[in-house]
Amino acid sequence: MKAITLIRDQGLRHRMDPPAVFIKRMNRLCIEMTHTPKRADGKRHRKKVLRKMDRLVGTVRAHARRYRQLLDEAWQRTAWTRPQTEQVLRRIDGVLQQLPAAREQAHQRIIAEQPVDNADKILSLYDADVRVIVRHKAGAEVEFGNSLLIAESRQGLLLDWELFQQTAPQDSRLVTARVERIEQNLPIKLKEVGADRGFDSASNQEQLAERKIYNGICPRDPHRLQERLRSWKFLGLQRRRSQTEARIGIFLHNFLGEPLRAKGFAHRQFAVGWGVLTHNLWVLARLPQRAAKPKLAAAA
Repeated sequence: MKAITLIRDQGLRHRMDPPAVFIKRMNRLCIEMTHTPKRADGKRHRKKVLRKMDRLVGTVRAHARRYRQLLDEAWQRTAWTRPQTEQVLRRIDGVLQQLPAAREQAHQRIIAEQPVDNADKILSLYDADVRVIVRHKAGAEVEFGNSLLIAESRQGLLLDWELFQQTAPQDSRLVTARVERIEQNLPIKLKEVGADRGFDSASNQEQLAERKIYNGICPRDPHRLQERLRSWKFLGLQRRRSQTEARIGIFLHNFLGEPLRAKGFAHRQFAVGWGVLTHNLWVLARLPQRAAKPKLAAAA
């Protein structure tokens, strides 16, 4: 519908309702679908709403095909060049080509109540690198995008980061590789590491002990956690770890932008890299500077 709006603005028109009408109808159906779990007959009503969505999508597809053909044949009547026309045609084609599979998957999942293989799922019509991220948080049970891991120093510098193109490994599998990479890329020796309980594992405990790095990772075992809470050093690391949540918010909102506008994984990765660099320069500029040591007078 957005592409059709661009075409109509160039003076090429077929008889149809304004594109905003179709977007509004779909938004209403999405809201109705969201509220189906609250109904006693939620499953049946969910199927009913999906059938309404499918009919609307079929109508939109028919309009899109007609407008695509009209633009392809009469693009000289617009103010666009042929390359600009091709860009709009590709936008329409990208959605039209995926619609049959998307509609089939929705039918299979909701009407037939059958699972869809992860490898076949279409999560976004505009970005093939989007993944499902299970958060289990209030208001964000499941999100879509790419997982980002950052490692922060006490001063707020981002020492390491990784944006995962595929589904991210379990947090506990990331600790050893992260420690090795930080020590290889930076001329430092880590003395202590703090993280939440998702990063805890017996293997990580052994690896940190071998490297003589203080383990400030929150234990999964509640009995062991009670023992660790007696340590002032562990408590300090856990308090410092909680500040990383604020650091993530600062980084996302002020240096990346939320949502991140870059399309495609390569562009998102590039944007995150520049964001990390800019953030660290900003942090360094705000750190107090040590006074320079006075130079010794030259011996007479």
